[in-house]
Parts: sequence; structure tokens; C-alpha cells
Amino acid sequence: MYKRILAAVNEFTNSEIAARYATALAKSSQAKLSLVFVAEDKLNRDAFRHAENALERLFMDAQEQDIEVESITEKGSPFEKISDIVRKGRIDIVFTATRREDIEKRYFTKTLAREFMLKLPCSVAMARIVRMARTHPKNILVPLRGQMTHLEERGCFAARLAEVFNASVTLFHLSNPITSFFHGEIHLKPAQRDKRIPRDIEQFTECLYRYQIRHEKKTGYGAVSRSITIEAAHKRNDLIIMGASERTLLRSIVSGNPVEEVLRETPSNLIILKPRLEHL
Repeated sequence: MYKRILAAVNEFTNSEIAARYATALAKSSQAKLSLVFVAEDKLNRDAFRHAENALERLFMDAQEQDIEVESITEKGSPFEKISDIVRKGRIDIVFTATRREDIEKRYFTKTLAREFMLKLPCSVAMARIVRMARTHPKNILVPLRGQMTHLEERGCFAARLAEVFNASVTLFHLSNPITSFFHGEIHLKPAQRDKRIPRDIEQFTECLYRYQIRHEKKTGYGAVSRSITIEAAHKRNDLIIMGASERTLLRSIVSGNPVEEVLRETPSNLIILKPRLEHL
């Protein structure tokens, strides 16, 4: 699956925690790990030292796990430098961490995360860290919907992380209520909702079976973002893995963007995956 993984590291602690998810995926996939720090021109000495120390800790940790790893420090534009490394190194997936601006700005306007998601030619996993002490998940929540793209990559991404952490996975599908002209919305019973789970989601579960990952399927209904955050809080999930929204900007303005809403409200660590691998 993934042969070359890049973790973007900076002076903030959340980037180091996000890089540890990249390390776990590299171990599970037997992939090469590139730890990359790009110092922007106005970065002060203390921030530079924090980032360098994080690189050293991550490098030593990867070596202790027998992971093939390299550490790279550059100076300049983070997007331009990382984009160049991705292309020259044929990187399969980049891990990055959210910054405060990613949480505050709608549609990720003018953020590094948006640049990575939209412009890098590889898959991107963006992590928001809200619980630094819960980086070894035991319960992973994966919200799913019908007509998703790159289902095999999404499934294997979740399976690989679950495998290395020996975690269970809950597949959470939100079912829309049936609308009746005379009675309004008719909410189905759980057994009835289970029968309406889209068949293409079975392709996702094939990866979980392949890696012998303990998993269950659950259904619910209601507002997407609220249902996901409530489910995660109620079941005390340690990690949520979501797909990047493929909604158009116009539709997001009208009806909201569930991914951005979960990003702001998540009670658990969150990884937003933008898959781009065509062949696994």
C-alpha cells in the first residue's frame, strides 16, 4: 500500500503527535518514513530549537522500531519545499497537523492544510490533536457514507492504524429518514437502518477482514457533524478517521460542511484523509 510516508513537523507539539500516527502507519506498512521540518524565514531561534528537538525524538523513536527513516530540515516556504520532496521522493502520503487558523477559518481559506489537501499529488492525512495523552487508540470511529471514492485506500488506512495499535473499529453510517407526505419524517428502527447501509461500504470492510480487525457497524440519523461527535463522546472513541469533504464550495455555504464542523467540535483526536492512491 504505502511505501513512502512523509510527516511534516514544525515547532508546535501537535505536529509531533500527528507525526507519531505517521510513524505507526510506517511501521504497520513497512514503509520508509521521511520527517521534514521547513523553517520559515521569520522563525525565531526558540521555535527552531523546538522543531529540531521534535525531529530528533521522532527519528530516534522510529529507529528503535526498526523503521527506515530519514530526517530533513529545509528553509523557505513549507508548501513549496514539501511539494518538491513529495514529487522527487515519490511520496505516497503526507501527514500534517492542524494549526489554530485551520480551526478558526471556514473552508480552510489561505491555510497550509488547504494547500496540502488541494495541491499535493499524493494522499494527505491531516490530524487535529485534542488529547495528547491518547495517541494509542483502542477504539477508532470511522464515519461512512454511500458513493465514496477510493474505498480500498480508506479501508486499508484505517485497518493499518487499527492493526498497529490493536484497536477495534466502529463503522458509523448515518441513514436519512424516510419522508412521508402525510406523516413527515419517519425514523427507522436500528434493524431497518442496518438494511439500508450502502453496499459499496462492503468494499471498505474487506480491508478490515483482511487484517483481522475487530469491527462493528452502527447506524444513526440526524445532523452529520453532531451525530458523529455525540457518538465519539458517548463511546469514548480515541480517534476519528473521516474522509475529506468533496462538497462544492456553494453547497458548503448553503448546508454547511460536516468535516469542518467535526474539526471544530471533535471530542477525540481526528484524522481527515484525502485519498489519492489509484493502485494499492
